Amino acid sequence: MEGFGLNNRNVLLTGASRGLGLYIAKALWNSGANILLVARTEGALAELKRDLLEKQTQGQQVEILVADLSDPGTSERILAVAKKLWKRIDVLINNAGIQGPIGKSWENAWDQWQRTLQVNLLSSVAMCRTFIPWMIQTGGGKIINLSGGGATSPRPNFSAYATAKAALVRFSETLARETCGYNIQVNCIAPGGMNTAMLEAIREAGPEKAGMEEFQAAMRCRKSDDSILKRAAALCCYLASDESNGLTGKLISAVWDPWDRLTEHLEELNASDIYTLRRITPEDRGKIWK
Repeated sequence: MEGFGLNNRNVLLTGASRGLGLYIAKALWNSGANILLVARTEGALAELKRDLLEKQTQGQQVEILVADLSDPGTSERILAVAKKLWKRIDVLINNAGIQGPIGKSWENAWDQWQRTLQVNLLSSVAMCRTFIPWMIQTGGGKIINLSGGGATSPRPNFSAYATAKAALVRFSETLARETCGYNIQVNCIAPGGMNTAMLEAIREAGPEKAGMEEFQAAMRCRKSDDSILKRAAALCCYLASDESNGLTGKLISAVWDPWDRLTEHLEELNASDIYTLRRITPEDRGKIWK
């Protein structure tokens, strides 16, 4: 079996039908997981299911569910379906996301700005709130939330996306503290620049709306291969596996961090603010302003 051992693990993945979600789904499947794939597009989900079943191991299970996470109450419907499939859920991966409006924040359409927060932040929070009681009842689990550009630094012209992702990281850090006594681990992934539909939206917006730096980065990404997508998917499998046991409350870069060796430093990590959001003080930069 390829990747990290996830045999007999039950994994729910949102945003599964395209982009990074597609790569995560395939990596989970190749690692032996049972998966419930959630997305808005039925045709793409059905095609993915057919592709996965061609490489099915004995007893391995894949199911699909068409759902729009921008609609309140969707998480409860997903929970009901998952409970019919499985006696427990081992891993919840909140990957669904949209780019949202591009341009100056005061020029963005307010309904699009709000919808971006609903999909990128509130739907993930709702999924966590809905599924955690089940995890607690069945002995624990793992939650993986997909962060992205803007979570750790300002991102001009992408205010809705950046705000949602920064809030998602802080929520995940908080949730990790709240659930640490229930054998539940919560982490965020920063996947890196990927040549997906989100980057195509930046290219279409052009430098006038997106800004020259973002536009040029998106153009460079067009020439990239899928190695970053594969590495982000592999990180998801790592965090879903026993190999990451004890690692919680962190924002991990799929590209830059030595994530496959982090459990060697668990004691140091758990006692520090490494891989977390924090305020920088003058003393942190060697300055004394008192």
